[in-house]
Amino acid sequence: MPDLDVAVDRDHDLDRSGAPVPAAAPIPAADPGPAASPSEPEQPLAASPGLPAPSRDLLASAARELLAAAGTDDTGLRYARAHLSALRAAAAVLAARARPRGSRARLRSAWVLLAEVAPEMAEWAQFFAAGAGKRAAAEAGLRGVVTEREADDLVRDAEAFLARVARMLGVPHQPVLAAAS
Repeated sequence: MPDLDVAVDRDHDLDRSGAPVPAAAPIPAADPGPAASPSEPEQPLAASPGLPAPSRDLLASAARELLAAAGTDDTGLRYARAHLSALRAAAAVLAARARPRGSRARLRSAWVLLAEVAPEMAEWAQFFAAGAGKRAAAEAGLRGVVTEREADDLVRDAEAFLARVARMLGVPHQPVLAAAS
């Protein structure tokens, strides 16, 4: 398989302890969500039938991870899972838009690649890249790295990002968190 400069975790149905993650409602309903800002024009890639299977799988995985994030009481784990949800949504865009490079290309962050292949997502990429260190610390089990408010805010931001990615890729989207309530 060609090198896309990105590695994606494929164990998307298990949490870090190996326990199954509850399935979220798929991303099927047709809620277009909030309109894009003028700096983020809508650029649908394709209708969902034309979307590559890996992109659809990653969007579904992002929705499941977001649901799992919202369902945990552990602040660090909630933050880490919300960030992972956003990372999987970014990977869905990369799977749909990225083009393989030669095998000598250096590895780069998914957030850097996202800004390159989808410039309209550059602000989101910057935002989530800035939280990568906190995610790593939270995943390592360090206490007090993120506050309850930061974790809750990131869950909401990841939901908004997932909706934006789904719209951009031409996939109907139903808010994951509203479906879980």
